[in-house]
Amino acid sequence: MKLRAITLNNVRRFTAPTGLTGIGDGLNVLCEPNEHGKSTLFDAVQALFFKAHGANDKEIKALKPHAGGAPEVTVEVETDAGTFTIAKRWTSRPAATVRQAGRLVAQADEAEAWIARLVGGTSGGPSGLVWVRQGMTGLTGGSNREQAAALEARRDLMSSVSEEVEAMTGGRRMDMALARCREELSVLATATGREKTGGPWKAASDRVEALRLRRAELSTTAAALHDALDRRKRKRRELAEIEAPDAVTARKKRLDDATKAHTMAERHAESVEVEARKVTTARMAVTAAQSRLEALRVALAERDEAAGLATGAAAAKAAAQADHAAARTALTAAETTLDQAKAALRQAEENHRRAGRQQAAREGAQRRAELVQSIAEAEAARKLREEAEAAARTGPDQAALRRLETLSMALATARATRDAMATQLVVTYAAGRDGAVMLDGAALDGGTPYPIPRGARLAIDGLGEIEIRPGAGAQDDDAVERAEQALAKELDRLGLPDLAAARTAAEARTRAAAQAREAQARFEALAPAGIEKLREVLARIPEAEEDAEPLDPAATEASLGAAGSAMTAAQSTQASAAEAMAKAREALARTDAAECGARERLGRAETALAALGDATVAALDAAMRQAVQELEAAEAIHAEKLRAAPDLAAAEATLRRARSVDEAARADIARLRPEIATLDERIARGSGEAVEERLAECEQELAAAEAELARYAHEVAVLRRLEAALTHARTEARERYFAPVAAELKPLLQLLWPDAELTWTQDTLLPEALTRNGQAEPIDILSGGTQEQVALLVRLAFARMLAKDGRHAPVLLDDALVFTDDDRIERMFDALHRQAGDLQIIVFTCRQRAFRELGGQTLRLAARESVEPVA
Repeated sequence: MKLRAITLNNVRRFTAPTGLTGIGDGLNVLCEPNEHGKSTLFDAVQALFFKAHGANDKEIKALKPHAGGAPEVTVEVETDAGTFTIAKRWTSRPAATVRQAGRLVAQADEAEAWIARLVGGTSGGPSGLVWVRQGMTGLTGGSNREQAAALEARRDLMSSVSEEVEAMTGGRRMDMALARCREELSVLATATGREKTGGPWKAASDRVEALRLRRAELSTTAAALHDALDRRKRKRRELAEIEAPDAVTARKKRLDDATKAHTMAERHAESVEVEARKVTTARMAVTAAQSRLEALRVALAERDEAAGLATGAAAAKAAAQADHAAARTALTAAETTLDQAKAALRQAEENHRRAGRQQAAREGAQRRAELVQSIAEAEAARKLREEAEAAARTGPDQAALRRLETLSMALATARATRDAMATQLVVTYAAGRDGAVMLDGAALDGGTPYPIPRGARLAIDGLGEIEIRPGAGAQDDDAVERAEQALAKELDRLGLPDLAAARTAAEARTRAAAQAREAQARFEALAPAGIEKLREVLARIPEAEEDAEPLDPAATEASLGAAGSAMTAAQSTQASAAEAMAKAREALARTDAAECGARERLGRAETALAALGDATVAALDAAMRQAVQELEAAEAIHAEKLRAAPDLAAAEATLRRARSVDEAARADIARLRPEIATLDERIARGSGEAVEERLAECEQELAAAEAELARYAHEVAVLRRLEAALTHARTEARERYFAPVAAELKPLLQLLWPDAELTWTQDTLLPEALTRNGQAEPIDILSGGTQEQVALLVRLAFARMLAKDGRHAPVLLDDALVFTDDDRIERMFDALHRQAGDLQIIVFTCRQRAFRELGGQTLRLAARESVEPVA
């Protein structure tokens, strides 16, 4: 089977028919950016071959576009029986069809069966070996169902191209021996070599473990009994030492002496603390007296200095007020002069503008007349153009007239043809009988042929009527009626009674169009930029002023210059006055602020002085000396108390030590008496249980159980060694089973790694290790790039084996080389070309730069104008 074309409709982003055409033999490459639809194309082809048209699972739902619709996929495949078109539609009106050259070959369930036979099964077939979905570059990816289908496909392929497996594995005798070995081993051990639950080996192991635990318990009990005897002896001796009368008396005397010494030290420390508080009080009194004296001196100095500053600030403020008043008077006079100069300048400017307008009006009178005439003529031309354009939009255009002429000619041709083929009537009148025969109310001319294709009724004067009826084989062509209806329909659409009126209306439309063009040319000649532009130019030309006194431009210009000079001088004077005013205002603000600050400072100084009351410097000085004398006396008394004080910390330490010794002795007595009683009870109980005898019996039973366990372990080791030997022998025989795929892989592997080999597993029929330079490396520890390279080479080998077995399957690779470096990707390209000699390989990739050197036939996704519909 080879794919030739793929078409998608309503599949994800493809809401219109889109796909690939011209897929050839050998290597085909679709290289497009991400989100261009490559993976969608792959999933759609996978669904067509392996999803029934009635399916509606998550994989089919994933194909539906966001806008809704039923996914449709169509492929053209070439087989030995010819080229077939397979089409499927899911979800809405599901269908499946197989056609060949437009002929329906199978549909519905028959079509599904036909597709299954084509791919070799419904669960994956050969395509499960050689199709690589994006993100699944390994050999073991996919769901459990997909992996099982791929394993079945590999097993089917290997069995069909290799020798009979039964002969290669040493025959059924080896299988029976290996099965018997594993059966006996399974009674004793698990598949991992551990004791099997419920088996004799596990039972022996559990018995040994139980006896070992019992021996450990008895040994612990015996050791605990000996330890209890030793501990009781030590604790009795310790209790006797603590309760000795001399030790009790010494502890009591030491505690009494320490308590008395600590009490005396505490009382002396209290008296020292009282004297220390007196010293602190005296020191605070000295500090307070000194602070009051210093505050009084500072307040007096501050009041005197603030009074001097207030007097000077008042004088400075009076001088600044006088300067400010003078500056304001000068600024007012300068502003009045400036206003007068501005008025004079405005009048001079107005006179100058009037003089300019009068001169421009005199010079532009003729130009105004020309512009007025041009505007009138342009408006007339525009009106004529608009009327002609409206007339040019009525009536048939030349295309419609040509259609009418064609229909009229067709009618004339149909009539001529009908008349030429119809039966003709020729009347020859006797003398004096002209006009005696009438047809449809009109007299017939003698000797003139009249066609009567559908018969006629003739009225003969003085005779009656003659009806002519055509025979059964008479002309029944209705071409004339169809031509008449077509002409009448076109005339009715155009709103015209007949062809002559249409010709007249078309000529009128043509004349109106020509008249509109002429009017447009006239308009453009008169107003190239439009009528509004002409009106703007006309508005800029001043009109002559009525009842205006004529002015001399030279005189007005001279007056304007003089007024400007006066204006400049007045502005300079006003600016100087304004600057002087600003300086005077700043000086007044500074002196005013200084006066306010000085008054506030004097007020604060007087308030602070008043807060000190009626005290004088002399009185406060005497009070401070008295406080100093009292402080010196208190400090002397405190120093004497400190010198004679005992060491309170030493007394406290001695007391704590005496108390702790006494408390420890009491605690030891309270602890030792219960412990000795407990040990007495434990020793009495252990002596009556015969622990030593029971321990000896347990050791004898343990020795017998360990011997039985060793026997079972030896049997398991023998069985496992036998199983390994049998498996090794069968494995050596089965290596020939993988010889065909190894032969196909060898030249491909040598492109990347000379002398490299793959070893295979029996269960999965997949490579388990790559051997390079004599070193075997498990597949799962290789780098991601190496794993995907091995996987791709194995699939290429499977594809070649399928082809040799007569089951050609296209190789579909969707971004199968993601982690491969630049050097190896070149050699992988060589491998693809090597296998493409007799295979069809289709590569989907988004790596445009990397795959530019791949070569092969380039494919492009494009819209399809028409596809074969799904029934």
